Amino acid sequence: MLTKVRISLDVLLKAFRLMSTAKEMAILYEENKAVTSKYVHATSRGHEAIQLALGMQLLPQDFVAPYYRDDSILLGIGMTPFDCMLQLLAKQTDPFSAGRTYYAHPSLRDADKPKIPHQSSSTGMQAIPMTGAAHGMKYREAMNLHSWKQEGEPDQYFPVAVCSLGDAAITEGEVSEAFQEAALNQLPILYLVQDNKWDISATHTETRSQNAYEFVQGFKGLEAISIDGSDFIESYDTVQTILDTIRRERRPFLLHAEVPLLNHHTSGVRKEWYRSAEDLAEHALDDPYPKLRNELLKIGIPEDDLQEIETETRALVQADYERALQEPEPGAADLATHIYAPTPITQEIGEREPVDGQEVPMVDAALHAMDELLQAHPEALLYGQDVGGELGGVFREAATLAKKYGDTRVFNTPIQEAYIVGSTVGMSAVGLKPVVEVQFADYIWPGVNQLYAEVSRSCFLSHGKWPVQMLLRVPIGAYGSGGPFHSSSVESAILTMKGLKIAYPSNAADMKGLFKAAFHDPNPVVLFEHKGLYWGKVPGSKAARCVEPDADYVVPFGKARIYLPADGTAIENGDSCVVITYGMGVHWAKNATKQRFKGRVEVLDLRSLQPYDWEMITERVRIHGKAIVLTEEAVENSFAQSLAGRISEELFTALDAPVRAIGSENLPAIPLNSILEGLMLPNADKVADHLEWLLSY
Repeated sequence: MLTKVRISLDVLLKAFRLMSTAKEMAILYEENKAVTSKYVHATSRGHEAIQLALGMQLLPQDFVAPYYRDDSILLGIGMTPFDCMLQLLAKQTDPFSAGRTYYAHPSLRDADKPKIPHQSSSTGMQAIPMTGAAHGMKYREAMNLHSWKQEGEPDQYFPVAVCSLGDAAITEGEVSEAFQEAALNQLPILYLVQDNKWDISATHTETRSQNAYEFVQGFKGLEAISIDGSDFIESYDTVQTILDTIRRERRPFLLHAEVPLLNHHTSGVRKEWYRSAEDLAEHALDDPYPKLRNELLKIGIPEDDLQEIETETRALVQADYERALQEPEPGAADLATHIYAPTPITQEIGEREPVDGQEVPMVDAALHAMDELLQAHPEALLYGQDVGGELGGVFREAATLAKKYGDTRVFNTPIQEAYIVGSTVGMSAVGLKPVVEVQFADYIWPGVNQLYAEVSRSCFLSHGKWPVQMLLRVPIGAYGSGGPFHSSSVESAILTMKGLKIAYPSNAADMKGLFKAAFHDPNPVVLFEHKGLYWGKVPGSKAARCVEPDADYVVPFGKARIYLPADGTAIENGDSCVVITYGMGVHWAKNATKQRFKGRVEVLDLRSLQPYDWEMITERVRIHGKAIVLTEEAVENSFAQSLAGRISEELFTALDAPVRAIGSENLPAIPLNSILEGLMLPNADKVADHLEWLLSY
């Protein structure tokens, strides 16, 4: 380690000024709690030394995920009290989120400061996205795509990812997933763990059997160091050594910093409610502020100079607070902005049926789309369980790609759905375009935490600074006795997550067009791929095979397609209806129509479920006056039932019959037995019975 005397006086004085600033901010917030506690906040009081030691040494090319108590990190990287207070008061001019999220939940993309992607409040959730950023850095370096090091500059200019955590977060399973990946792949990341011995009102002895330093010993290749995080000089020396090592050697570290908690857990959970006077007095002994102040006095800084700094910071904090109070509040015009980043894919282009095109199954259309994207875009990479190596996915949907492009670009991950999903936040933040997959829709649930809290909300809560560009492939649906753990339809659950785009193709052409559109879209996309349609071998699904579009073909989201038109005569006679559906439902509806209702039924393929084509739905319902919404999901509380309800409400005057939503039986799971599976699922015969009822209404 470096010795204490190696830190310059300028650094020590800057640290004292910033530490005084953080202290005065905490005092002001408490003195004005009737105003400042309108929205919940926490402060860094007690944690300032280690936070400033880190923030002051980060570079603009670095990525950092501060925790919700980390306002001193923000001061250390160059943010002002005014900046922080704008978020504290949820003002329109809040530079992080424009009033959308809590204090010290920053998202920052300033050219002269470290980059801070959005992260949620959920404990430990930032570990996976920031590890994904480190993973992306390593990928860019391996592919020679990095732009953060100018020619001739030394290796210490390489970036570092930093994830700040509380010690209580170490008990979260997703944090272990991040540690595993960092150790396994030797990623350039520092996990800074601030240990104040409290988990809100629970103590460390109640909730964990060891601290973070002890816990991480089991992750081979992740070096751990433990220090007194209330000592600025020790903290600065240690952080400097670690950052320099990571910049040169590109390997992970965990720094466990023991710190006191001198303020409330948050403004909404006050220390006097659960902490004893003895506990508070014990923590006060390690207050970093008098420790640094005394060090400065020892090396000869006059008391008057320190008092002058304290007076100046007190005046700055008060002035910034008064100025922040006068800033405008957000209004109605600010509410619905930055839900999505603008996409370049706004119309269908390319050849859907090239003259010399070959008929392919849907699984090959996806494979070819991924192959073409990997060829054309070095920033593209594909990963997930079993997609690399010899197998290329359990459905062979990535077959040959790992051999062709190498295991840097197409690779297997551990069985970690949370990491697969959440790492795309960091991958996207460093400029990559990740395509990832979970093996079955049934296994998406461990990744939903990341999908919901980190991926889907990032664009909105960062006020457009950090949309997450990712494509999540999800094999879905039932066929061939897949049973209760390989057959589920989950689209309605995922559709509740606003900020995602969701596609569900019914054939090879749309698979390729939607796949390409998803890749080029700067927003997160979930692509549901029905397993029963992959090869078109399931009875009645042969039409999923079709001529493969050319490499330029894209299908914009929110554009439905009339898959099967009705006859004009039937429409004119009022003897027609429309089936609004997607995925396997398209084939059930088509086959039902051919059985009994030739020319009387139009099949409208939605192709994408978020956004969906309400304009086309409205047009076709008005033309036919009768509609069915068909899904493979259990009907109750489903997307299909919701859409049927909207049609009934908004198009009531155009209807000649009730709108029916039809789908699977309302059961907890799909049985393994093939007879029971068939009884539960829709099919062409069942759809035909509903059509008979509707057309005769």
